[in-house]
Amino acid sequence: MRKTLLISSVIAGLAVPVLAPAAAFAQASTATGAVGGAAVGAVVGGPVGAVVGGAVGATVGAAAEPPQEVRTYVMKERRPSVRVQQEVVVGQPLPEGVAIYDIPQTKDYEYTVVNDRRVIVDPRTRKVVYIVE
Repeated sequence: MRKTLLISSVIAGLAVPVLAPAAAFAQASTATGAVGGAAVGAVVGGPVGAVVGGAVGATVGAAAEPPQEVRTYVMKERRPSVRVQQEVVVGQPLPEGVAIYDIPQTKDYEYTVVNDRRVIVDPRTRKVVYIVE
């Protein structure tokens, strides 16, 4: 009975960290994804959950981050900042009046500068995918 309880606790502890990092780390780097995933996993599944959560968090963080070349290009470019009332948030679309600019060698990302923050945008949806800090 104790073995069954222990095994089901471990399995339950593994399931939540696998699902939680995807929602919790929308704007995460690989490092912050690993740390956050480990923290969530430790709370839910103890030491085993920490290991699994850290690995999953790192993977999600790497997948959510645009390539280094894209981020470097956006940092080098000079564009005027546009002011908007709403807060710029990852996952939210930019207002239609905000101009977005092409990034050479990629059709997956475009960028702009809003409220003095450089943002990388999905050109198909105009949703902010990354804020360059």
